[in-house]
Amino acid sequence: MISVLVMVACGSVAFGTLNAIGMAQAAAGTGRLRTAPAGGWARGPAMRSHYAACCLASAILLMVTPATRAQPAAPQVTVSAPVQRTITEYREFTGQFSAVAVVEIRPRVGGYLTEQLFADGQMVNRGDRLFTIDPRPYEIALQKSQAQATTAEAQLNQTTRDVARGNSLRASDYIAASVQDQRVAQMQSAIAAVSTARAEIRSAELDLEFSRVTAPITGRIGAHQVSVGNLVSGGSAIASPTLMATIVAVDPIWFGFDMSEADYILYQGAAADRRNVLARDGGQTVDVQVGGEKGWTRHGRIDFLDNQVDRGSGTIHIRATFANPGQVLTPGQFGRLRVPLSDPHPALLVPDAAVTTDQSRKVVMTVTTDNHVTPKPVEVGPLVDGLRVVRSGIEASDRVIVDGIIRARPGVAVMPVSGEIKSSQN
Repeated sequence: MISVLVMVACGSVAFGTLNAIGMAQAAAGTGRLRTAPAGGWARGPAMRSHYAACCLASAILLMVTPATRAQPAAPQVTVSAPVQRTITEYREFTGQFSAVAVVEIRPRVGGYLTEQLFADGQMVNRGDRLFTIDPRPYEIALQKSQAQATTAEAQLNQTTRDVARGNSLRASDYIAASVQDQRVAQMQSAIAAVSTARAEIRSAELDLEFSRVTAPITGRIGAHQVSVGNLVSGGSAIASPTLMATIVAVDPIWFGFDMSEADYILYQGAAADRRNVLARDGGQTVDVQVGGEKGWTRHGRIDFLDNQVDRGSGTIHIRATFANPGQVLTPGQFGRLRVPLSDPHPALLVPDAAVTTDQSRKVVMTVTTDNHVTPKPVEVGPLVDGLRVVRSGIEASDRVIVDGIIRARPGVAVMPVSGEIKSSQN
């Protein structure tokens, strides 16, 4: 086809040249240009030479047939057998750490703050003294209660002796029965007064003890909310005592996350396949990682599964507990948690980029023994170490195209080059 077009073009060039020569000759004889007559200009030797050259070029082009032209080279692709590995399938969730216990430090007695015995943000142990409230008023109250107790005990001793003497006199009928009854009543009142005085002593001792504010739990204390010299309010009569600081327990630490209803049904249905599933009371083992960490080195156990699915969000809340000996994990911090979906089992893995989408199905391109591309529909699973799990559709002996897939077309011959599939851990 190309040769015919070239021949026609050369013929047109020759005809145009003939007309141009004729016009030039006419102009030379008459001094003006003339158009060619209806029959055209007579072909001279020069014109015949031009026409012969064009015919020769066309003949040469006709000799160049498709059989003699070089065929395009087959595209080069990198192929590899799927990676065979024993894996456990996981599902990942985003969640947030929270403290097992959060305690607000508020005084149980009021007074002026005289000491702060911790640095903001440090770790404190249960029983460590944190603040001191001026103890002098409570020391005085304790001494007063002790004095009142002494008086009550003296009164009890006196009334006890009176009753003993009255019993002797009453036996001889020297005193009236009513007098003896009064002495007994006085003795009982003295006994009650002693009990009251002793209770007042105990109350004063507690107030004095409460003037030394201690840590109720072991954890990390936050910034102090009141400085030394300020008046703090506290006590049973105060509705809202002064907030002095906050302590959070950080070891162990909780990790809470929400699982969608679809995932929850998936886990429940996995029990029929004898897979490892969430147990409400079984303590499922899980892993967690925070931003910037590589691998899953932190292990914990699920210890709480909510008793209902939230109707508003369609999720169920789950909580896991993790050891935090170095206090690296902080309440409020976000992380990624993975829950095992299956028991360990053998699987085939390919790069995620090797899996393409053909309308509604997933396809992996393979190369046959005669180096032709063959697509294979596959069923895929989750990512494991950066590689996609292939549940079905390919064999361990298949040559999967892992690079150059954009140059591969079904049925097209390719030039395969052996490669290696590497995971994110390599």
